[in-house]
Amino acid sequence: MHVQVSSSERGLVRLFAVDVPSEEIEAFQSRTFDEDGYQLFWPLKEALGFTYLDEDFIELFPVSDLEEMGLTGYMIEGLGIAHNDVAEDAARLAAQKGWVLIVLSAAFDGVAQTLSPKAPLRWIGTYKEDGAPVHFEPLPDASAKGPAPTQGTVPPAPSSNPHLTLLLAILALPLVALVLGGFLFWIL
Repeated sequence: MHVQVSSSERGLVRLFAVDVPSEEIEAFQSRTFDEDGYQLFWPLKEALGFTYLDEDFIELFPVSDLEEMGLTGYMIEGLGIAHNDVAEDAARLAAQKGWVLIVLSAAFDGVAQTLSPKAPLRWIGTYKEDGAPVHFEPLPDASAKGPAPTQGTVPPAPSSNPHLTLLLAILALPLVALVLGGFLFWIL
């Protein structure tokens, strides 16, 4: 199985079963490094087959941690998947036991790549985050009502002369110094 991830991908949630006994899960998610800090081996990377992955946007946990919410509830309430999208797989999600891996689109950080998941990962499904419905509020000011002009000229912005601004700033400096000096003299 190969899964294409585009550089513009947003809002997808990929769900995998992790067919690893609980006593071996630590080894599955741990990385091995050499003395220079170079990553030698990461079983999760080998199983998912990715090029780039931001670990802040993946979750690996036992389904039993979800208690009464269950995997279906977590997909809807925790990850924002539309109820209708999850309803098709509700029985399969409810039957899921053991460990699962959730990979959000943000984990790829815009890096186009091909995933090649293999055992011990088993793809369960890919779901789309439910976007918030767009609601337009009327603008509060009466001048904002009506159609937007489609033609015409834009009035020119007031011009400012940078030389004049600099001249005024230079002339204002002695005045500011005099006021501050008088203020300090009065205080002391």
